[in-house]
Amino acid sequence: MRPSRGVPSVAAALSAAIVAAALSAPTPAAAAGVGDGHCARQERVRVPGAEFQRTACLADLTTTGLAGTPYTDLADQAGLTARATRTPSGVPGVQVDGYFPDSSRFNATHGWRHDAQFVIRLPDRWNGGLVVTGAPGTRRQYATDKAISDQVLAQGYAYAATDKGNNGTDFYRDGTRPGDAVAEWNARTTQLTRAARKAVAQRYGHAPRRTYMTGISNGGYLTRWQLENHPELYDGGVDWEGALWTADGPNLLTSLPTAVARVLGSASEEELYSVGFARGSEFLWPYHEKAYWGVTQKTYRAEFDPAYDPGCPGPTAGATTEEILAPCASDAAYDYASRPASVHRAVARVALTGRIGRPLITLHGDLDALLPKAADSDVYEGMVDARGRGPLHRYYTVQGGTHVDGLYDTYPDRLRPILPCYRSAFDALVAWVEQGARPPADRTVARPTDGDVVDSCALDGTGPGR
Repeated sequence: MRPSRGVPSVAAALSAAIVAAALSAPTPAAAAGVGDGHCARQERVRVPGAEFQRTACLADLTTTGLAGTPYTDLADQAGLTARATRTPSGVPGVQVDGYFPDSSRFNATHGWRHDAQFVIRLPDRWNGGLVVTGAPGTRRQYATDKAISDQVLAQGYAYAATDKGNNGTDFYRDGTRPGDAVAEWNARTTQLTRAARKAVAQRYGHAPRRTYMTGISNGGYLTRWQLENHPELYDGGVDWEGALWTADGPNLLTSLPTAVARVLGSASEEELYSVGFARGSEFLWPYHEKAYWGVTQKTYRAEFDPAYDPGCPGPTAGATTEEILAPCASDAAYDYASRPASVHRAVARVALTGRIGRPLITLHGDLDALLPKAADSDVYEGMVDARGRGPLHRYYTVQGGTHVDGLYDTYPDRLRPILPCYRSAFDALVAWVEQGARPPADRTVARPTDGDVVDSCALDGTGPGR
């Protein structure tokens, strides 16, 4: 979960807004029922339920081809990948941008000032599959173009992403009752999945043979929720450091108050360790103090518990970068466990259960300093096991991984990007679902001391990038 769309250089992006292998991707299978050539049947594509859509025939659907055009937003991708990450290019096809009916207006992309925006990409050479995701943090629909879209398009998948129905640091203002904004994220993801499956059928002549759900941070939370609540729509998923929401905790509101107290000088290192922050992650704390902890705690607390401090953040998280990132002093003493039952019911509306109905692979960095894995994915693994769904789950801890890969460029001697491990995990999921090849057992993927760590990661611990 990311408190703003420009991460890790959150402050810079907010100011501007004011606020796997070496990508030798497998050759996509020959197009199935596409017809005659480039952008065939694009006139047939009508996204069911969309209030507005715009269709374009493009020579390259990847960020290499779309950079500098209205068909992607590089600023919204800031910080999610390491600078040296290699990406494929040269994937021609159809792109559909649009939005579903919605009453909120946080998303100004394309000048539409309309939420529930989506992007659907339909490559000319289709392998019969569809990949769906939701924006991480409070970003928008193009946020994972480099991290996810480029690679899956090169492999032949159709791709669909949603802005989740509300975005930006004032997202908590959407809806009429506590929890409405986050609940909408789940509904919009389900809506887009159903619509994208039909759009795929319109272009290629049949529905996707496989549909995969995936995402980063809040997108990882969406992946967990979708596989728990709508397994009929998907064949499997990959969860990259998904946020954990449980009605009685742990959740963000049980760990971040201590982090805010640390920012304000009233919590010790030991107290941060006690709520899940990892020993060894201390070098990342100063950055998170400035860019993450305050804004994340106050906006999500305002979403689920607006009565706690109505004046902070109030009707907006701030009008300047400094105001947006600043913590609310009251949050240093926030005690989720003692809050009224109504607050816990608001979280329960969006809570996870662990009852996944399709294969799921979870990745989490052991140095995550926003969503510490001890209070997140470690707990979620136990929830899955408690529900008897352990055989459907694989959990890989990425040694040296943190919440956003862009921080690797600052600390290349201490961190490793998670993206190459994510790509390996996606390939492993596909092999699991389609070939019955079980992925490696749960394990820690060690940080290598040599070799290519930016574009290579072997989940089984063999080969370069192990």
